[in-house]
Amino acid sequence: MHVVIIGGGFAGMASAARLAKLGHAVSLFDAAPALGGALSQVQLDDFIFDSGPSTTLLPAVTRDLFRKSGRPLEREYELVPVPVIAEHRFVDGTSLALTGGSRAGQKVAFEALGEGLGHEWVGYVDTWGEVWERLRKDYLERPWDPTMASPESKKILASRLSLTKRLRSAFTDDRLALVAGHRFTSEGHDLRRVPAWLGTLSYVEQKFGSWTSPQGLGGLGAVMASRLRTRKVEIHTSTPVLDVLVRGGRAVGVRTAAGEVAADAVVCAVDPRRLPALRPLVKRTRSTSLPHLTHLGLLDDGAADPPGELVLHGASPLVLRHGGSAPEGRRVVTVQSRGMVPADVLDEMAARGHDLRDRVIARLDRTPETLTREWGGSPLGVQWRGSGTVRRRLGPDTPVKGLYAAGAHATPGSGLPFTGLSGALVAQAIGPA
Repeated sequence: MHVVIIGGGFAGMASAARLAKLGHAVSLFDAAPALGGALSQVQLDDFIFDSGPSTTLLPAVTRDLFRKSGRPLEREYELVPVPVIAEHRFVDGTSLALTGGSRAGQKVAFEALGEGLGHEWVGYVDTWGEVWERLRKDYLERPWDPTMASPESKKILASRLSLTKRLRSAFTDDRLALVAGHRFTSEGHDLRRVPAWLGTLSYVEQKFGSWTSPQGLGGLGAVMASRLRTRKVEIHTSTPVLDVLVRGGRAVGVRTAAGEVAADAVVCAVDPRRLPALRPLVKRTRSTSLPHLTHLGLLDDGAADPPGELVLHGASPLVLRHGGSAPEGRRVVTVQSRGMVPADVLDEMAARGHDLRDRVIARLDRTPETLTREWGGSPLGVQWRGSGTVRRRLGPDTPVKGLYAAGAHATPGSGLPFTGLSGALVAQAIGPA
């Protein structure tokens, strides 16, 4: 069986590796000159920056992918836990170091923020443990099937309770709500339209922690590309797919500038809006907007950089990440901003007590428009617009026979572990050759 994969981001590569291991002949097409998508790196002089994320949740997803497609991950790439997922600095001058992988550690950290807040926080996170286990079994690890899913899972996904309302009922202090909602606000979502059950991510952070790589998380894209070559996947870079060929209600191939390519199955691992035949299938969804990224090469001041994020809260939160590499005596940092930052990002950071201006020796700004062109869409996937978003996303199956969907715009959503899971769901839906 010949399967064509559209898109060489993590989801496309995960789908390709798993399907090739199952015995399918796999061809992967990507518009960029190299695979990886947002999971890649950008270079400025002697500085190398993670282009997209610098940390990930649920490393077991990536380990499972490598183990089931060849050599274990540990033989090719190192993932290490991040002791502090994020340092949150609030406008009132207080701060919180959010640790991962420890309920007790998080309770102590929040209790230092204010008496009783540790109890509030762990009480909130504890409510998501059973919800996570339900969704993991019925929604994340196998293709969704209402006839097989538990009544509890169906009720969870159908709930119209928003994360905003859940946080208001859980916390007496707004700072805790900022921490709990940070992952979604930093990705451009409106918490009033994010389903409450996505609070499970706070449980995942607490139980499993956050992980990164000394080589920079963006280097994982190159390692995955090597795995595809080992699995004999036919790779076509700098070859955008213009559309999916649908005949008689079935996907029969794709069209590129060089001509048509026949296929027994097609996997869309890019934004479906890029493909005319798929646009009607997703007309009730929209993509999440991209942020502005400022990559900075810095002089080393001798202080230890936090391994996770530094979040400077305010009207327009600023998020600092340290993924990448630099020559000796130098450091890298990427600043993410959204909306109307009232000043240059360096001046705004200084105003919030984190002044890097006298250490900057290299700077590269990448606007949302630039990132959209480079990545061919938004790797942040579908914008949450209430509980109905779950039903409106594609994947792993679609209404078109022979057409499958993976990636940030498909089930179960954006983020490295979830796009990786989407590849596993597609492989299950297609099955062995």
